[in-house]
Amino acid sequence: MNKKLMLLPSLVFLCFIFILSALFIITPKKDYSSSEKRYLADFPEANISTVTDGSFEDGFEEYLDDHFPFRNMWIGINAYCNYFIGNNGNDGVYKCSDGYLINQPISTQNRVNTNVETLKKFSKTTGIPTTFMLAPSTGYIMSDKLPTVHNEYIDDSVLDSVRSSLKGSKIGFVDLRGSFKEAAANGCRLYYHTDHHWTTRGAYTAYTELCNFLGTEPKSETAYEKESYKNFYGTTYSTSGFWFTPPDEIELWINRKNTEKKIDVTITEGDKKTEYHSMFFRNHLEEDDKYPVFIDGNHSVETIVNRNVKDGKVLVLKDSFCHSMTPFLADSFNTVTLVDMRYYKNSVSKLVKEGGYDQILVVYGIDNFATDTDLVWLK
Repeated sequence: MNKKLMLLPSLVFLCFIFILSALFIITPKKDYSSSEKRYLADFPEANISTVTDGSFEDGFEEYLDDHFPFRNMWIGINAYCNYFIGNNGNDGVYKCSDGYLINQPISTQNRVNTNVETLKKFSKTTGIPTTFMLAPSTGYIMSDKLPTVHNEYIDDSVLDSVRSSLKGSKIGFVDLRGSFKEAAANGCRLYYHTDHHWTTRGAYTAYTELCNFLGTEPKSETAYEKESYKNFYGTTYSTSGFWFTPPDEIELWINRKNTEKKIDVTITEGDKKTEYHSMFFRNHLEEDDKYPVFIDGNHSVETIVNRNVKDGKVLVLKDSFCHSMTPFLADSFNTVTLVDMRYYKNSVSKLVKEGGYDQILVVYGIDNFATDTDLVWLK
């Protein structure tokens, strides 16, 4: 009897492995993970070359990891176990107070100086007034929501370094630290709970600071009608494993004067151009990640023409932080062209020259700018 009991754990383990293996074989395989916002690995090609060079083994491990039975459940169990044993943030995301999920800070500003020098050279080449703005990280602004034990956010170090590097150049620098800290202290929700981007309120706050810096009048908040949509789960949620976190709400600030007859949106991918007449792509409101409702998310080049605005042409080098600010920019400039250096590999200088722009704006999230490897192609 004792020997049988001793064998029981081994039998249970073998049954567990057998059941999981069977489920792995028979369960349908998904192409896309809606919770993680990414495409899952395909089964690797098997031939003599891939087997001998080890690429088949690496690919199969990735495939197994992506399609393991009840994968999301295991990710969640791991995240909450780490949280309850005191390893909050072990998977790169802190579970914070008031329902905030906040990405851990980057450890170094390893590409800040390189990217600033690239921008300085580009500005000198174009000769066009250039303004640079970095969105502070959620953890830096919302530090009161962070767990007691957390890594240090280096926003001050990065922003002070940028300001110092731009001295003597013709690039203006909009420092958002003061206005954002003041707004947050007054209860304004500048960042989402489940996403690393700023909210529409945060984007409007940045827009007003930009206009004040440029000496122009920002569009009044009273000009916008606000629509709120529930059940928004952002990218931070997708990587966290904290599946019981309540969803966000996402707001659209609508200027009713910007009718379809007044707005032209051109999205360019390679040689293909697609025309639209709204800056809001409401089909994305049916998805978990609703942030692409702003200008349809990431594209190589997007141009917005607002015939309600008489003049002003601005070219914006940006990451996704600029997306929710774009409708506000379009209320201050007749033409706004967005360029994403992750996807655009042609000459931006040529684009500037052909477009006749009178302003260049650079808008990035601070973490993205500090680690970006695509700005080096700016020419």
